[in-house]
Amino acid sequence: MGCFLCKSVSEFDSEQSWGEKKEKSESEMAGKMKSEASSSSRTRNNIINSGRGASKVADCGRNRSSCGYCKSRGPTSISHGLWAHSLSVNDYQDLLDRGWRRSGSFLYKPEMERTCCPSYTIRLRAADFSPSKEQLRVARRLQRFLDGNLDSNKAPKQKEDSSASKETHSCADPQASSSEVKKSSPSNGAEKTEGESLLNSLTEKITNAIDICIESGLFPNDIQLPKACVKKVSQGKRKLFVEGSETLLYTSNIAFQIASAIKRAKQALEHVHQPRISKDTVDEKELSPKTIAEKLASSLNQLAETSGLSVKACNGHINFYLGVNKAYLDGSSEIVSNSEGSATRHESKVCSSENNYDGSSVKRRRLEIHMTRSSFDPEEFALYRRYQINVHNDSPDRVTESSYRRFLVDSPLIFVPPTSDGTVPPCGFGSFHQRYVIDGQLVAVGVIDILPRCLSSKYLFWDPDFAFLSLGKYSALQEINWVKENQIHCPSLQFYYLGYYIHSCNKMRYKAAYRPSELLCPLRYEWVSFDVARPFLDRKAYVVLSDCAALQDGESSAPNAPEQAMEVQHHDNSLEDTNDVLMHQMEEMDDAEYDSSDIDSGGESSDPESIQVEDGDIGNLLIGMRGTCMKYKDLQRAFGARERGHLESQLRRYLRVVGKELGEQMVYSLG
Repeated sequence: MGCFLCKSVSEFDSEQSWGEKKEKSESEMAGKMKSEASSSSRTRNNIINSGRGASKVADCGRNRSSCGYCKSRGPTSISHGLWAHSLSVNDYQDLLDRGWRRSGSFLYKPEMERTCCPSYTIRLRAADFSPSKEQLRVARRLQRFLDGNLDSNKAPKQKEDSSASKETHSCADPQASSSEVKKSSPSNGAEKTEGESLLNSLTEKITNAIDICIESGLFPNDIQLPKACVKKVSQGKRKLFVEGSETLLYTSNIAFQIASAIKRAKQALEHVHQPRISKDTVDEKELSPKTIAEKLASSLNQLAETSGLSVKACNGHINFYLGVNKAYLDGSSEIVSNSEGSATRHESKVCSSENNYDGSSVKRRRLEIHMTRSSFDPEEFALYRRYQINVHNDSPDRVTESSYRRFLVDSPLIFVPPTSDGTVPPCGFGSFHQRYVIDGQLVAVGVIDILPRCLSSKYLFWDPDFAFLSLGKYSALQEINWVKENQIHCPSLQFYYLGYYIHSCNKMRYKAAYRPSELLCPLRYEWVSFDVARPFLDRKAYVVLSDCAALQDGESSAPNAPEQAMEVQHHDNSLEDTNDVLMHQMEEMDDAEYDSSDIDSGGESSDPESIQVEDGDIGNLLIGMRGTCMKYKDLQRAFGARERGHLESQLRRYLRVVGKELGEQMVYSLG
């Protein structure tokens, strides 16, 4: 992708040959300008010494392309582009808060009034996040999978060729590898058989207890009662009781099923005016699930002697407890951090355990979450390639290593190592990949930027075999939780940015389900609650969001959307749904021509900063050219009248899209 500004310098040279026509050579000119540029050098040094680093960008101009969201055929998607040679995390944070995003080293911002699908930056404050029922179900589903309790027909088939010798680099278990997982796999069948044997034994005992109650007249003997079923209780649902520190292991809801069967039979007999189902039947109060569970539990009191479990009735459930609590049954997560900025693996989160009880062994899966600095990894690329081909139907020849590097590996962000003063988290600031590893197998990679005020989510790709785990939603929950946890180390780190939100695109609307979210006003760059903005976005694609609150106060017809309605709307969407659309947009930008001819043909004309830009404002812009960096007012005499007029038009456009503060902090590169 060519940069317009680099081309512009060549045009200036060819048209005017200003470097040759000057009476003095470039070296003499540089000497003359040295004293004039001293203030520029001091300004640049102040920026670097302040910790912001040196951001250097080139203006690519306006881009028109087809839209991957509304599937337009014409060039209806309009954005402004910058190419970042380097970018400080502070400057990129400020660019995010003006509606910019990055793809590799390319920065882009939709021209909101002109583009077909206005894209609003969306974020939420992590500490205020309230997970929905669907999001909680996703977390529970993955925990059941780790516990080994998920239905077997939903479990993925392990690939035989999955990185047998690659280490997982877990801080908790650095020697763990997929080869070790394979070595242990032959015992999985025996462990599963032993676990099922115990469940079958408990089920049989409940069945015998039911027969005893029928024979004693506690239950009716003239209807068919349901068969008992005992299930293992997942880690998330275990409850520890003070009495004896008991741990809930298994449970059965047979009492509810028996009560329901008796009630249905009684209603059927009464409907045909027949006597009650049995003379020995207990009264209606005694047929409640709670009473039935208590009666069955009393008949099971000998279980403790044969299996080492205690039995109790609890609100209609028959629960089986382990008398002594063991730590390895807890299965809680462990956080292991490495504060060394130079370390390859900065942070690992490990969820794993193996349960052994009374001769039986249940193999549980191990989930590890590693955070690594953004770099090319062959295993990650292989997963990305498989994801794009199988999930998004990309042709293999289009999923290349070079496109992957440009899109998800290359980053202009200047890494900031961790500090001990509470201003930088243990992993540092910069671009990272979060690796999700289950039993040594890489199953997902989240591409993120960690900035002074936020974690910005960029992209996610995952193993198609694990689609049933909704890893897009799960990774979002993990990233939000990461922000919460790292606020202890870096109080300024408070927000989770989900990228762009497009209200007219159904695949984008899932983002608003992460509540309470805010949208960035495209005019005044203020944050507005999504609940306030939504009624207005229902009517019009482009809205000045900062005006919504005032408008809503005067319009009773614009109520806030209830959370329940939001749940229905976003129930079937997940984070990975928009990845293919985003990838399409990036490909369009790579192939598009950047139009530099309509420099002053109008941008966001309603932007207060773009109504009028004085020459004095552009005079303070830092210009980088041929190894030098100085303010434009100190450099402008190096150009002829024609070149100066053309360049100043570009600088005014640039100042409009980045703002005065960033314009005076970042270096505007002319090559």
